[in-house]
Amino acid sequence: MSTKDRERTRPQQDPKEQYAKPPYPEQEQDVPGTEDQMTPEADHGEKSYRGSGKLEGKKAIITGGDSGIGRAVAIAFAREGADVLISYLSEDEDANETAKWVKEAGKKAVLVSGDISEEEHCKKIVQRAVDEFGQIDILVNNAAFQMTRESLQDIPSEEWDYTFRTNIYSMFYLCKAAEPHMKPGSTIVNTTSVNAYKPRPTLLAYAATKGAIQNFTANLAQLLAEKGIRVNCVAPGPIWTPLIPSTMPEEQVKSFGKNVPLKRAGQPAELAATYVLLASQDSSYMTGATVQITGGTPTI
Repeated sequence: MSTKDRERTRPQQDPKEQYAKPPYPEQEQDVPGTEDQMTPEADHGEKSYRGSGKLEGKKAIITGGDSGIGRAVAIAFAREGADVLISYLSEDEDANETAKWVKEAGKKAVLVSGDISEEEHCKKIVQRAVDEFGQIDILVNNAAFQMTRESLQDIPSEEWDYTFRTNIYSMFYLCKAAEPHMKPGSTIVNTTSVNAYKPRPTLLAYAATKGAIQNFTANLAQLLAEKGIRVNCVAPGPIWTPLIPSTMPEEQVKSFGKNVPLKRAGQPAELAATYVLLASQDSSYMTGATVQITGGTPTI
């Protein structure tokens, strides 16, 4: 597709008006939430993302690949030429929908359900990828757990432990299991959050894990540089995913994103190209970096 064709397909737009702005309709879901109950529907790039072969022949693992940011990344990776293993907890309907888009792009989709807070399951994910693909070129650690709590006393100890096991322990488990199968030029992309810079007090456990992910990424990048494996992360601001209506009070859901300079929540599709960049050779001199996609919220 020529540059002129791309410009005709995706015209320049005012980013403030590109997607729906709050207030959003009242809605509530059970954890972990599903895509089909969200109003408005989220955009994962189903109609807009066009690949150009940046990941041709690559094999990727994406945790939390069933919905939200993970789905957008899976669609983009497939359209760029990668086969994708989609790791998810239990949301079979969402996972099958993501797999459908991967297959429509002509690429292989492998679904693996289960709890990444458990090390043995993380080993199973990696082994399945090796068995199905013969190699691992990209690992995207994207899955996360959060709950909103108004006070310290409201946080159960078991929930604190599960948040850390899901959000940061799993990264250690997966990276450790995947490293022996990753050749020079392979990449790891972790999802942190604007909460690593501006922690929200009602997300104490979640925000703490996101700060840990930031540090983990910077350290691991140095540790694996000698092997030619790059490690970077993406720090999203408020993004419209099932995590929001399933873990936040209705009033916060209604106003979600209104306090950022662009005055709206971001859509998963608006992050996909950054994950492609970090996974591709285009970012060959980037490692240990964080790319902030926050709707204008400063991180300095």
